[in-house]
This record gives sequence, structure tokens and C-alpha cells, in this order.
Amino acid sequence: MGQPHFLIFANEKGGTGKSTTAVHAAIALAASGRKVAALDLDHRQRTMTRYLENRDATMRRLETELPRADYAVLDEQSEAGLASAIERLSGDADIIVIDTPGRDDPLARAAILKADTLVTPMNDSFVDLDLIGQVHPDNYKVTKPSFYAELIWNSRTQRARDTGRSVDWVVLRNRLQHIDSHNLRRVGAALDELARRVGFRVIPGLGERVIYRELFPKGLTLLDLPQLGDVGLSHIAARQELREMVAGLGITGPDTVQAKVA
Repeated sequence: MGQPHFLIFANEKGGTGKSTTAVHAAIALAASGRKVAALDLDHRQRTMTRYLENRDATMRRLETELPRADYAVLDEQSEAGLASAIERLSGDADIIVIDTPGRDDPLARAAILKADTLVTPMNDSFVDLDLIGQVHPDNYKVTKPSFYAELIWNSRTQRARDTGRSVDWVVLRNRLQHIDSHNLRRVGAALDELARRVGFRVIPGLGERVIYRELFPKGLTLLDLPQLGDVGLSHIAARQELREMVAGLGITGPDTVQAKVA
């Protein structure tokens, strides 16, 4: 099949919706006809793994088939274990989604070096923005990139040197407010300035909705509306957010046609 596309979700801060976004992206890509494998590097919390296990349990309980991804959790916490897990999952996968721990972690750094698409989810606040760039307290202008931006810059440089392949770094604005505000505009302006300086793309992610927290126990996503029972306009709006997010990732297949989520 050739080399799969590595879609890596990484952020050293917790609470950014990283694992939820990773699961939704994996299932959405599987729903588009891609063969998707998912690797969870956080062998303690196992959030992505638990989500996908819940999904399999729901399919058994309802005796139905839903789009799914093969998945594994990295129990052998070593670079050799990471390489072995990737080799096992690569056999029948177009895309490998890797969810890294929400902390500085040597295996997360190793996974970042494999990224074709690197996604850094962040909440829409200056607290989360500080991970990749510092701003002036009065005018909110960017003063300098932060340590994480430097880490990604060095990783991208090393990957280009080692493989000749580039990395598409995507910063995902999760929990965007649905009303305009000074904070929203200020964070957006700072991100745009950082994007030009550091070299990433900014796309909207998943909004702040109770829906996402309610989906976890059943392992469902917003593409599974028939299984959700009563749905309202908020579900439809959230599903459109998901579609736009996946389209924004711009992941292409062997035929270079962008995956479309039905």
C-alpha cells in the first residue's frame, strides 16, 4: 500500500479537546472510505482507546456496523515499542492517527518526527496560546514564539533533513465561542501573526458543546446521528463543524483527492 499518512495530535497542555478531536477525525476519515488506524501513546489515561472501545461495545450492543478505526495503546513505552506498534498498524492503513499525552514526553517527540500532518488543538484563550507564543500584556502583540513552537520548528527541520518530506502543522482552535468578542479577535490576530512567523495553518475545530462530553460513553461521534436518538439544531451545527474541521486538515490520498465526509 505504500507509506500511510501520519496524522499526529500533540499538545503538551491537557484539557484542549485533543483526544476527542483525534477520535472524531479518525472516525470521519474512516467514514470517507479511508482505512484508518489509531495509536494511543498515553498508556495510563487511554482516552482515545477507551472512546474507541466504547464504540465497538455500542456496535455489538446494537448489532450494527459503524465506521471504525483499528486501534492500539502503546504499552511498551520505548522508541522500539513505538516503531513496532506503527509497523503492526501500517499493514492495512491509509492513515495512522496518533494521540500523544498532554505533557512533555519523549515518545510524543518521537511521534512528532513522523508527522505528515501535525495538529495542535488549543482552547481559544491566551492561556493556551502561551504554549506557542508570548504576547505583550498591553497591546497583545506577539513578542516571541514559545518553547513548544521552537520544539516543533526543530522537529520539522530534522524531518526535512532526514526524509526530505515536509510537515503540515495545523493549529486547531477548539471551543471557539459562537459570538464575537474582543478576546476572540485578539487571540485570532495573535495566532495569525504567529502563523506567519513560525509557519503553521490555523483552522476552526470543535465548539464548546455539551454534546461532545455526552458522546464518549457510547463511543459515538457526530456522524452517527441515527444512533443518537433525539437530535436538535445544535447537533446539526456541531456535525457541520466536524465536517469543516476534517476538510480543513486537507489530508489527501494516493489519488491526491481530498477526503470528503458524507
